[in-house]
Amino acid sequence: MFWVRTLPAPTRANAEIHLERFLSHRRLRSTVTSGSTARPETAGRGKSRSGARRASAPLQSPGKCGEAGGDGADLSSAANRISVDFERSQEAYRSKDSLELLRSLVVFKLCSYNFLVDNNKEIMDLGQKILGQKVFDQLMKMTFYGQFVAGEDHLSIKPLIQKNQAFGVGSVLDYSVEEDISQTEARQKEKDSCVSAAGDGSIGEDYRERNRGAGKRLGDSQGEAIRASAYFYADEAKCDQHMETFMKCIKAAANLFTSEPNHFLSIGESSIDGFSAIKMTALGRPQLLLQFSEVLVKWGRFFTFLASQQGKDGTEALEQRLELTQLQELMIRLGAKGDFHSWFIGKKGESAGCIDILDWNSLIDDRARIPDLLFVPNVKLGKLEPLMPKFTVEEENQLKRILQRLDVLAKCAVENGVRLMVDAEQTYFQPAISKLTLDAQRIYNREKPVVFNTYQCYLKEAYTNVTMDIELSKREGWCFAAKLVRGAYMYQERERAEELQYEDPINPDYASTSRMYHRCLSYVLDEIALSRKANVMVASHNEDTVKYTLTRMNELGLLPAENKVFFGQLLGMCDQISFPLGQAGFSVYKYVPYGPVSEVMPYLSRRAQENRGFMKGAQKERELLWKELKRRLVSGELLYRPAY
Repeated sequence: MFWVRTLPAPTRANAEIHLERFLSHRRLRSTVTSGSTARPETAGRGKSRSGARRASAPLQSPGKCGEAGGDGADLSSAANRISVDFERSQEAYRSKDSLELLRSLVVFKLCSYNFLVDNNKEIMDLGQKILGQKVFDQLMKMTFYGQFVAGEDHLSIKPLIQKNQAFGVGSVLDYSVEEDISQTEARQKEKDSCVSAAGDGSIGEDYRERNRGAGKRLGDSQGEAIRASAYFYADEAKCDQHMETFMKCIKAAANLFTSEPNHFLSIGESSIDGFSAIKMTALGRPQLLLQFSEVLVKWGRFFTFLASQQGKDGTEALEQRLELTQLQELMIRLGAKGDFHSWFIGKKGESAGCIDILDWNSLIDDRARIPDLLFVPNVKLGKLEPLMPKFTVEEENQLKRILQRLDVLAKCAVENGVRLMVDAEQTYFQPAISKLTLDAQRIYNREKPVVFNTYQCYLKEAYTNVTMDIELSKREGWCFAAKLVRGAYMYQERERAEELQYEDPINPDYASTSRMYHRCLSYVLDEIALSRKANVMVASHNEDTVKYTLTRMNELGLLPAENKVFFGQLLGMCDQISFPLGQAGFSVYKYVPYGPVSEVMPYLSRRAQENRGFMKGAQKERELLWKELKRRLVSGELLYRPAY
């Protein structure tokens, strides 16, 4: 059973006024959607620019899959406003027996101690030595592994997936086996792999030094890159193995979510399509992503520099324009020989007199123009230098194979009816990861969203990245699909920025990150309301952010049954948010890791570090767990078993 509140829909006159205001201010995106994280659900009232009402069918009962509302329906049709009560512990934990509740309480309490979190790897290693592998594995299944990991393989995770599905919560499958090696071992592997790549010695040490140099110029150090990487490059065969593993994960997601559909839809799941997550660094040599990221960053900064020369600095990225005649004159003065003016005129038509950042970035997509046009100024040397590094033949082939592996995975996702979630990674990889993901979206998101990109809203550039990619999707006619997260590498990024003395890419505090998150989210929701082509997953454990999303969906007339807005939380966390949402008919998913106990330990260790702040502050979740346990004890339901 779920708890909803129905409010009166707006009148036709109000709806038309809101829509007119919304369309007239479409480009004037709000800079802050919430002044604080304490009450984001009230942000924007009184001066909302959204308010646009779309036609929608009446809210369907939560036991059925909904269809998107028709585009041609009347704006004045009544749209039920939905709110979900996250305080009802009995409803939140209907899917859990009492032992599971007790395990959650114990695990959350242990995760609140800094000593245990800081030394979790050493403690687990010691436990394995003292208890032996078999006993240690059983202990982990009873505690941390059992809380945050679904099982060892795609067969063992099926009961949990089916149970969650029956209670309205889908899954994003993530095969979470990560390598756990020391820096010394990592350096030796890198040396061996470079020697192997060199073959006859044609690259060798110079090859390694150029790769290290790319990382340092992006604010990286070799030690940090090794420590932070979830996957370590051994050779191309290993990357092929990772691709095969991801394909098995995609097929497992398809099988889990297509068998016995009537059984799955008994409570309130609004969509049975599965998700599968991948990491781009598993598909090729990370150093190539470093080098490509450097190219993209430099090229974007060059555009900003040119815009400042034309007096266009200080405005939003998409509002900056370069006048082509002035651009060509400036490039000639800088020493460039390429004909920028003719290239852009030929691309955009005779009426084009200026270009923006998206036009500028399109040069990188046209490899035939790279030798003539892709140069950037070297301030120290006072001359232009080639933007693209001189890749060896082997490096060129490796970069092509990354694209080929991603293409294979995207095709596999399409064939199996599964959506592909490309995870975000460290900032020094992310420009290249996002670029490759956009290339896949161009191909596979034409009819419906298949490939989802991930945006980390703790980055200062998050809003710029989101708005640019949405605009690109509109120009090229494909479906924008995104997962919004706050971010997972804050401590590593800040330590690196301080150590290497470059600007911290992370927002200064949690409140500013939340404002960035809501700003990006509001922009995407507005786009969904306008076009019904965009999709977004609100991947957040923050209850205020979830409430804010529900409020904005109500303002825009976006119904749960349309399956345009998804919610996501990690398995074992925030069940008091996930299950009430699912039982109320919203599309909500758990990020479901799986893999052998011993091989998932690095994942658990990393998650403990990344989520220490949340775990330490999960006071409300612990209170709700205690409340439900006490209720069951008093009512004689301590032996309660979920029925589905």
